[in-house]
Amino acid sequence: MLQSLSSNSCVKLIRKNKSTWYFTFLLLGYLLYLIFGALVFSSVELPYEELLREELRNVKKQFLQDNECLSESKLEEFLEKVLEASNYGVSVLSNASGNWNWDFTSALFFASTVLSTTGYGHTVPLSDGGKAFCIIYSLIGIPFTLLFLSAIVQRIMVYITRRPIIYIHTRWGFSKQTIAIVHAVGLGIIVVTCFFFIPAVIFSVLEGNWNFLESFYFCFISLSTIGLGDYVPGEGYNQKFRELYKIGITCYLMLGLIAMLLVLETFCELQELKKFRKMFYVKKSKGDDQLCIMEHDQLSFSSISDQAAVLKEDQKLNEPFMSVPPVTYYATDGSING
Repeated sequence: MLQSLSSNSCVKLIRKNKSTWYFTFLLLGYLLYLIFGALVFSSVELPYEELLREELRNVKKQFLQDNECLSESKLEEFLEKVLEASNYGVSVLSNASGNWNWDFTSALFFASTVLSTTGYGHTVPLSDGGKAFCIIYSLIGIPFTLLFLSAIVQRIMVYITRRPIIYIHTRWGFSKQTIAIVHAVGLGIIVVTCFFFIPAVIFSVLEGNWNFLESFYFCFISLSTIGLGDYVPGEGYNQKFRELYKIGITCYLMLGLIAMLLVLETFCELQELKKFRKMFYVKKSKGDDQLCIMEHDQLSFSSISDQAAVLKEDQKLNEPFMSVPPVTYYATDGSING
């Protein structure tokens, strides 16, 4: 008897705190995924790092043997200055001396990477004034960019996502959920093709030392705003039409970022994903429902959608294909019959 009561109380406790348990599993899953990534990267990249270190030691040793008049300390001092300059995007190589990092087009490219939070890191401010201005510029510009991009995506969503789904639903009577899933997958395929595969082919042609994988890697790292900076286009020796090329890359990054946000927002509006996200949210109390301070959907990535439109879409999902208004009959004596 006591055992059954205790088991029932445990079950009730688990059901009452279901979202807490889901969130705990989510946290554990994320930590495991993080550790998994670290193990894979370490096992894959560590041998290459050791090989590169050994190669550099051999090259340095051979250089000192060929130039006995140069001491190792002087060489170390020179290399430190070269590496420090390289961290600021300045190279001492003769084939890189013609490329300026702070002409207008390069500065425009840098500003776009700062505002989009891509930040390749290949070019950084050299002066204290430039660093201070970068802080103020980013503090204002990043929220401004988010507002600008969200406004664009919200407008595009009306014509690319919502209206086509409603049109197909009313024209052929398919389920809105099915149409939304097919539409999201199709839109994702189009964006991947137009902003990943095709640009990767173009970059592999324009950048002589990039293969297709490296070009695709650059596109993904850039449009996902990771921006590692190991691959930056337009930095090659004697790059033709470099200024025009930099402007084109800037436009590509902004358009690609809009396309990525459009796809993510389209997927976030799927009812299945909304239900899945709500599994990990804290359930609102009655007081929170009365206050109506903030809906859970506003806390998700889908912050750029118009909440009223989303609520209307949710209501329409439960409606039949076509609603028929009630017919009212007027009798001869003036009474109304439904």
